Amino acid sequence: MTSPQTVADANAAIQAGNNAEGERILKVILADQSKPNDEAQLKEQESALTRLGELYRDTHNAEALAEAVRSSRTFMSAIAKAKTAKLVRTLIDLFSGIPGSQQIQIQVTKENAEWAKNEKRIFLKQNLETKLIALYFEAKSYREALPLIESLLKELKKLDDKMILTEVHLLESKVNHATKNFPKAKAALTSARTAANSIYCPPTLQAQLDLQAGVLHAEDKDYATAYSYFFETLEGFALQEDARAPLALKYMLLCKIMLNLSDDVNAIIGGKYATKYAGRDVEAMKAVAKAHEDRSLEAFESALKTYKDELSNDPIIRNHLSALYDTLLEQNLLRIIEPYSRVEIAHVAKEVKQPVREVELKLSQMILDKVFHGILDQGAGCLVVYDEPQEDKTYEVTLETLKHVGNVIDSLYKKANKLS
Repeated sequence: MTSPQTVADANAAIQAGNNAEGERILKVILADQSKPNDEAQLKEQESALTRLGELYRDTHNAEALAEAVRSSRTFMSAIAKAKTAKLVRTLIDLFSGIPGSQQIQIQVTKENAEWAKNEKRIFLKQNLETKLIALYFEAKSYREALPLIESLLKELKKLDDKMILTEVHLLESKVNHATKNFPKAKAALTSARTAANSIYCPPTLQAQLDLQAGVLHAEDKDYATAYSYFFETLEGFALQEDARAPLALKYMLLCKIMLNLSDDVNAIIGGKYATKYAGRDVEAMKAVAKAHEDRSLEAFESALKTYKDELSNDPIIRNHLSALYDTLLEQNLLRIIEPYSRVEIAHVAKEVKQPVREVELKLSQMILDKVFHGILDQGAGCLVVYDEPQEDKTYEVTLETLKHVGNVIDSLYKKANKLS
């Protein structure tokens, strides 16, 4: 009589390059119902299911992974609820290693959340819905995320589960920030911090709270405070060996660039964290810092093109660098037009190495914002610059005098009434 095959046999087959045989063995283990309540068999099946999921992830087979999750529900009904929650989350997280599987991951998470609801596994349902909100956020499906956040928060507040409540409020803050609803984003972060203060907050979650706080302070142009939060984030992620540590370092460098502290940027780049997380992210911020220090639009644009993935694909970096580019362009234009009372727009465009149309639009905006005084003579293709108008205070002084005269007359009128 042959002994039953094990996960170790499947691993041996996979390592030998025979994925099909390994898959077959794992499926046989999962289908075995000979000892339905045996702890050893359930543990072996749990290992088999996880290994099968990892195999599908490694072979980028999202559909097969989705089917494995769906077909495992019968088995999951037989194991402890706490183990089920961990196992389902582990399997769903495996989709992250498969390129282009985001929509399948969302669908599988929704299906499992519905299954957990029907099975009255409330803890698992809430965990899966929290994961689903995170997936919606990553997919930029904010319209789907917001109502789910609202309904989940109502449940969590009744149950007073502070840990999940912290996570959901943090996600709420991120989604509202992404939709430009900054007051709600700040309120949600405050709620997340309040919930986190009443429990033991894991270091990784605390680092995420600090990261979001830094992002929101940066939106308020309070880059000094944002920097301190990003520094806390970096230390938190670094201690946990979290892959998001380089992101915190990048945001730290961004804050110093926005504060025009090039010496601090160089000090950070030469420090231990930049050395540890050296790579294109640090190089990208170094190039931006150099361009900003030199007030060079050309170098700035070159950095944006060279490090497109590191700079333009991150919405937070992109938004702040866009504002920085705008300021840099404005400073360059003011420097060039300063000696002139009348100058050709084409000449200004040539000096800043930008298209004429873009320079024309920027000059028009600067005039409307009263950065300087002048008009655009588009017929002649020229900019006419006026001297700073002297403010005539005669009108204000006259109004103030009339106000005092009015007060004197009112006072005399009241005294005359008393005498009569």
